Amino acid sequence: MRDLDWLLDSDPAIRWQVLRDLADAPVDIVAAERARVATDGWGARLLALRDNDGQWAGGACFPAPGRRTQRDGQPWTSTFPTLDLLRDFGLDPTSPEAVEAIRLVGDNCRWEYAGERFFDGEVEPCINGRIVALGAYFGQDVAPIVRRLLTEQLADGGWNCETENGSVRSSFATTLCVLDGLLTYERAHGASPDTTAARRHGEQYLLERRLFRRLSTGEVVDPSWLEFSYPPQWHYDVLRALDYFRRAGRPPDARVDEAIELVRSKRQLDGSWLLENTHPGEQHFPLEDGDGRPSRWNTLRALRVLRWHEQ
Repeated sequence: MRDLDWLLDSDPAIRWQVLRDLADAPVDIVAAERARVATDGWGARLLALRDNDGQWAGGACFPAPGRRTQRDGQPWTSTFPTLDLLRDFGLDPTSPEAVEAIRLVGDNCRWEYAGERFFDGEVEPCINGRIVALGAYFGQDVAPIVRRLLTEQLADGGWNCETENGSVRSSFATTLCVLDGLLTYERAHGASPDTTAARRHGEQYLLERRLFRRLSTGEVVDPSWLEFSYPPQWHYDVLRALDYFRRAGRPPDARVDEAIELVRSKRQLDGSWLLENTHPGEQHFPLEDGDGRPSRWNTLRALRVLRWHEQ
């Protein structure tokens, strides 16, 4: 059977989260392991891949012209997805390495849409929700983006990047991106009545649909949502949604029970969860052994979601 030793036999980005979320290790042990993200393993490798101006692959959402070498799928080597990974790895935002990286991004990185400064955000709520999460995590002022997102919430409770094209129905993926941003912002700056109300309304949008079903018919919206990828990037799946609700810290709602059973059903005989549905596109380096193979990231995320639900 896979056990904690298998999860701990990995990169510091995984180890410190296993120690905190599954092993209940002392705070100082967790902090010491987390500090290694900046200097050892995947976190250090990502930081070393920056350009001289602090960007990755010369661009915000996409590599600069001539910097893309793989043509299938969306490239994941630019600044935006790389910072997302560093946040997921748990890079300490107060570390010298993080402070320097964020300073350079703030000074030099501009969005492809209209040249906006990176931490001023863009126009799509799916992007802006993730920028709020990054800015709040790394100590940047993203309050103007939060205010904008609050005005863009749809009547059904969620958000959709197609609103500017006339859509009045929310998107699961966009809604989850915004919810994650608002939660991270509240953790950094404290909750306000407006942000909490918006987040609760957005959560209800997902819960009413049991995280993956159509409200109208009860059918599964997208079969790919039942497969667990890592990194998820902007894509939606059930495990990513459950991990959000775990982070939110509220007692589990009965409407997540079906999603929890899906997670349980995917546990392998050796105790692991597999990597599934990797989103195609150029990446800096692989974090897993490939689809259909045991995944430490998915196993960590599944185990802590189940622990939250059981407790």
